[in-house]
Amino acid sequence: MMKLRYSPTSPYVRKVMMVLIECGLDDAVELIRTDAWSPETDLPADNPLGKVPALIVQDGLTLFDSPVICEYLDTLHDGARLFPPPGPARWTALRQQALADGICDAAILRRLEANRPDGEKSPAWMERQRAAVARACDALEAEAASLPDQMTIGTVAVLAALGYLDFRFGHEDWRPGRPALAAWFERASARDGYRRTAPPA
Repeated sequence: MMKLRYSPTSPYVRKVMMVLIECGLDDAVELIRTDAWSPETDLPADNPLGKVPALIVQDGLTLFDSPVICEYLDTLHDGARLFPPPGPARWTALRQQALADGICDAAILRRLEANRPDGEKSPAWMERQRAAVARACDALEAEAASLPDQMTIGTVAVLAALGYLDFRFGHEDWRPGRPALAAWFERASARDGYRRTAPPA
């Protein structure tokens, strides 16, 4: 059985967990809750970068980070692929994944900066990350009408990213001014994979 080192609050882990559910593989993985920030963690033995998610596959190989894990998992089932075959649809899905992962990157950097002691925080750095998230959400709004209801790795990643904004920055609702993206998110977030992977309140 594969083993997934995870944190329930990581949006990258949530993306992987949604892929597991979409691919019907959630029973094929043992979940190992991991505190990547603990000084005592043994996580670097599986991922030298000290980050989750990390997937330990059956032959002892460990895969990281989330795009690699997701693409690997998508080869293990017989259903519709989340990663489209070579062609325009694939590049669209990969681009959407990159944009969504970038939202998570910026949001996490902003949150980490906000948690630094007073006197060490950089308001300019936090604003840079906030603006990056806003631009990315605007880009998603512009193409929301073409976001498919059938899941791809791009739409899974977008769901995870927008869910993370709700989780960590719910006081700064991303929906105003983005009605098409909000409507798509409302439909897509009803999926079983999204509901079952919600972070703890």
